[in-house]
Amino acid sequence: MIPASRVEPEKPLLGRAPVLDFSQPLDALKDCHDRTRAQCAALRELAKRLPSHGCDAPAQQAASGILRYFDGAGRHQAEDEEHDLFPRMIAAAAGQAAERIALLTARLEREHREMGESWLNLRDGLECIAHGENALLDELEVSRFCELYRAHIAVEDADVIPLAAALLDDDALAALGRAMAARRGVR
Repeated sequence: MIPASRVEPEKPLLGRAPVLDFSQPLDALKDCHDRTRAQCAALRELAKRLPSHGCDAPAQQAASGILRYFDGAGRHQAEDEEHDLFPRMIAAAAGQAAERIALLTARLEREHREMGESWLNLRDGLECIAHGENALLDELEVSRFCELYRAHIAVEDADVIPLAAALLDDDALAALGRAMAARRGVR
């Protein structure tokens, strides 16, 4: 018998993350990006694992976590940006900067729709897996979905968040944080 101290507990694929600090909304958006990257990594891992391991308990747990994230926090992040961040950035900018930001945010909103469509192509399979039904995920669609997010997040991290930090005053940031918290039912 192996002593309990030498048995390593099974590593959960993704546990519950701590509640974001919406008093710093741009940092909260960066944290969301980190979580999205982690969920995409879990999705890729799941797609690779299914053919050899099937729909076992870790696969079900991973599928449930991925569904929970992209149906909840992932959707909320797009809403944070489209309903609260982007309009505030456009309103705070002037002249050519406002035009540039409007074009950038329109592009990002199109990408949100494209990512949403890709998500719908994966969601039913994940739902089956989460409920213990044997299913495979289309690895090309998984790759496409994750690549869409990777490229999208890169633009937001490199352009949007620094622009927002430069454009938005403390009151606008506080209002953004309150809206983000309210969307998630956080007080």
